[in-house]
Amino acid sequence: MPTHELTRVHDPQAQDALHAFVERHPRLLVLSGAGLSTASGIPGYRDETGAWRGRQPIQLKEFLGSALARQRYWARSLHGWPVVARAAPNPAHFALARLAETGHVRQLVTQNVDGLHQRAGSDDVIELHGNIGQVICLACRADFPRADIQSVLASQNPQFVEQVAIRSAEPAPDGDADLEVENFETFRIPTCRHCGGMLKPDVVFFGENVPHERVDATRRALEQADALLVVGSSLMVFSGYRFCVLASQWGKPIAAINLGHTRADPLLSLKVRQPCSEALTGLLERLGLGQKAGVVLEA
Repeated sequence: MPTHELTRVHDPQAQDALHAFVERHPRLLVLSGAGLSTASGIPGYRDETGAWRGRQPIQLKEFLGSALARQRYWARSLHGWPVVARAAPNPAHFALARLAETGHVRQLVTQNVDGLHQRAGSDDVIELHGNIGQVICLACRADFPRADIQSVLASQNPQFVEQVAIRSAEPAPDGDADLEVENFETFRIPTCRHCGGMLKPDVVFFGENVPHERVDATRRALEQADALLVVGSSLMVFSGYRFCVLASQWGKPIAAINLGHTRADPLLSLKVRQPCSEALTGLLERLGLGQKAGVVLEA
């Protein structure tokens, strides 16, 4: 049974405990979640108790089975995706890239679809849920940059763009937006320019399975790791939680950096209740790899 070390946000012992954990386990598998990117302005799905914030995201079955659901999704994405497109990596992303560069992170796995790990310099990332920056045709499997689709959405729906310009559309997780209008049925959605097929963001929707090759790659990396470090995830979805269960079964210690509750709390050997950037930049300091301000983290 793991020893649970719950730490407070401003407790200096949290940094000591995290440093000791990393020193004891030099080959980490890191699993990151939405809490890592909230400091970049991308909203998270859940609050500190693990409960949903606002409405739940679209389900795969709904997207595939309803033309109106697709119209609503793409209309909201027209206004929500720019939040992700403009987001910049924060010090936590740079810190993880630095830890990988110096050999402390054997494999970085993320549940996020924003691509910020790569923009911070991490070049070996398993994206469990895909990347919102790409769109795929479900018929011929052609793929397109999401930026190109944004231009098509805007050009095909000028009246809609003008209509919602006077409304407030709060950004939601993963390029969505909390937007309601009287009639989504007039919204024109793009189709594949090669075959006319249905387009979908190249991400794993809720109700959709993570591709087995990503699961297998993460499982192999976990087998070779000394420990699992979870950063900014409540682990409420099984796609990430399964690796905590595996780590526990294999006798590998699990630490988590998260302000709130996680589904794996009973399995943890260390829980650091700090913002991700604060915890990770503090860790770099103790390892002699960077400064809290994050100025040198890109070097």
